[in-house]
Amino acid sequence: MGKYAKYWYTLIGVLIVTFSLLGYYGAEVYRTAPPIPGQVLVQGSDEPLYTRDGILDGQTAWQSIGGMQLGSVFGHGAYQAPDWTADWLHRELLAWLDISAEELYGKPFEKLDGDAQAALKARLKTEYRTNTYDQASDTATISPVRAKAVAQVAKYYDQLFGDDPALQKSREHFAMKENTLPSAERRAQMMGFFFWTSWVASTERPADNGGTGATYTNNWPHEPLIGNQPTGENIMWSIISVVVMMAGVGFLVWAWAFLRKQDEDAPQIPAHDPLTRVPLTPSQRSLGKYLFLVVALFTLQVFLGGFTAHYTVEGQQFYGINVSEWFPYSLVRTWHLQAALFWIATGFLAAGLFLAPVINGGKDPKFQKIGVDILFWALVVVTGGTFVGTYLAIAQVLPPEWNFWLGHQGYEYVDMGRLWQIGKFAGIAFWLVLMARAIFPALFKPNGQDRNLLALLTSSVVCIGLFYGAGLFYGERTHLSVMEYWRWWVVHLWVEGFFEVFATTALAFIFSTLGLVSYRMATAASLASASLFMLGGVPGTFHHLYFSGTTTPVMAVGASFSALEVVPLVVLGHEAWEHWSMQHKAEWMRRLKWPVMCFVAVAFWNMLGAGVFGFMINPPVSLYYIQGLNTTPVHAHAALFGVYGFLALGFVFLVLRYVRPDVVLNERLMKTGFWWLNAGLVLMIASSLLPIGIFQFQASVTEGLWYARSEAFMQQPFMVTLRWVRTFGDVVFIVGALCLTWQVVSAVLFGRRAAPLQGSGMLVGAAR
Repeated sequence: MGKYAKYWYTLIGVLIVTFSLLGYYGAEVYRTAPPIPGQVLVQGSDEPLYTRDGILDGQTAWQSIGGMQLGSVFGHGAYQAPDWTADWLHRELLAWLDISAEELYGKPFEKLDGDAQAALKARLKTEYRTNTYDQASDTATISPVRAKAVAQVAKYYDQLFGDDPALQKSREHFAMKENTLPSAERRAQMMGFFFWTSWVASTERPADNGGTGATYTNNWPHEPLIGNQPTGENIMWSIISVVVMMAGVGFLVWAWAFLRKQDEDAPQIPAHDPLTRVPLTPSQRSLGKYLFLVVALFTLQVFLGGFTAHYTVEGQQFYGINVSEWFPYSLVRTWHLQAALFWIATGFLAAGLFLAPVINGGKDPKFQKIGVDILFWALVVVTGGTFVGTYLAIAQVLPPEWNFWLGHQGYEYVDMGRLWQIGKFAGIAFWLVLMARAIFPALFKPNGQDRNLLALLTSSVVCIGLFYGAGLFYGERTHLSVMEYWRWWVVHLWVEGFFEVFATTALAFIFSTLGLVSYRMATAASLASASLFMLGGVPGTFHHLYFSGTTTPVMAVGASFSALEVVPLVVLGHEAWEHWSMQHKAEWMRRLKWPVMCFVAVAFWNMLGAGVFGFMINPPVSLYYIQGLNTTPVHAHAALFGVYGFLALGFVFLVLRYVRPDVVLNERLMKTGFWWLNAGLVLMIASSLLPIGIFQFQASVTEGLWYARSEAFMQQPFMVTLRWVRTFGDVVFIVGALCLTWQVVSAVLFGRRAAPLQGSGMLVGAAR
């Protein structure tokens, strides 16, 4: 460790503390997960209304239609259809009130006077919030009135997910295809699953299970009829999270002012690009097809995004053409997200494979090219298998017992069938092996490189290779709360944590190898950044689980630590300036202008998308009202594409400059592509997603989440207009994507030799 010992001890200490918290409270998630009763009985009857096996069968039926890609459960999922938890609960409450009013007063609830209505609402709240689950008999009991209300709601849902003509317009508004789930038996099982999620959201957690007078979901969703409102703990930890964030920012600014040192060992900028002095290895030359795959999937994802967005205004049609029977919303949204994850991950893998020989002294380990080729075709097979499997699942072609393994898991971002998920994990592990074969020799015998920087890069590569495996720790019938815990290990910890560290360290290695910064500064900055990312990022995983059946301590840890994720983002303006200034440090850096500009965009969108929009939905009291609203895709689009998308594109153009050294990038094409992508993202957010989210936020606060996601609210003319307006931003974005895609395709397939830069005295890129 030497002079970097304090950095390493800090990072190791941070990892020990944060992963201890993540593991300890992960065990708490298992221990306090809401019960799935062995049977749900109606008072006075021995015939169960629902059973545990039936509820879990319903969970698998829900997975097979797309799960979180069609509406949401516990607020997680797609945004066009209702949140089924909130919607079922509200419909059941209204049915209970009407049934009770008819039985007691002989008239509908709306016809009663104020006193009678108040009395019934008080009885409603008492009945629904009282926990009737008996652990000894593994039985929950509901009243005959509630059973009648459940039957009414189940009938409506059966008609909605079937092909009842009376609800055709609702299916169109919800972007559902006709006969979404053809099997009546499977529909009935799915109703049991939806009932259970609403039971969890309305039943108070017992004191011996971590209860504090709130429901299993910490009083989520907002439902005034039964007193579901933010808990005192929710408000307290929201305030604490803001204080922690402000304190963290303050300490960072002071540390930045007093501890930051200029690069005293700043190297003399070399006259020529050092990487062009090293011959390309066979494995590096073969990376062109990776770049082609990245932009092919990128283009597909962008068009699928426009297709998906159009479904929010024409739920079953595309400009008058009924395509929902073949390509329904749930399918194209699944493909949209999976394509994004595949092309971004492929961009990162390509960057690592390019760096491997550089680290290894400009040489390929034995059989490295063969390994790179095998990995590429494995990625193609897994991607194709994922797309075909999800299509067959949502089309209800696959047998139910095959769906989880070959079709659709139903969980957002990890939708692919388990077989394809295992294939993806095997591919990433194989990438780890290819990287390790090049890095480990250099780690033990550095070739003029900093061993500490290589050690951090190696650690991030190992974590990327292994931590995706967390997505294999749950199964088809795993409890929903437990599944959410592991799902966010992949979506948050693997992507937002270890990919962030890898990107930071890889860029530091590249810039130090190019002679633009010293190894000392690159190493110190990377270690410090890794500590900051992990400090908030690891336990911050819990901020996704506030209302997924977890207890108050999980909320406390998630709120406090996730607030610290914002802290390092306040200095990204300086990082952006440093990246931007790189292109002016040497004449030959002009050839790396566009990779550098992508890295500048990463810093900007990290600040805005991950920082501002991320913290907007981060405090518990904020997320309580807006979980599952269009404020979430504001953060998702700005962070996923703005940060990781631009980062992957930056890696693509960086690798392209070296594996196709004779290519001259078309300045006009690059400028149009880069700026139109940024402008399209801004328009998409500012003109549509964010305004819709704000209006929904107001509706959620005043009426409840059910209303903010309801057909009545979302189909108001001004809301439909806002969704149409998004088309302008989408078109701008698509133009930008096509420009960059064509630049990469033409460079990979039809590359041409570069002209000399004026005054350079050499043919730039000719040296191999």
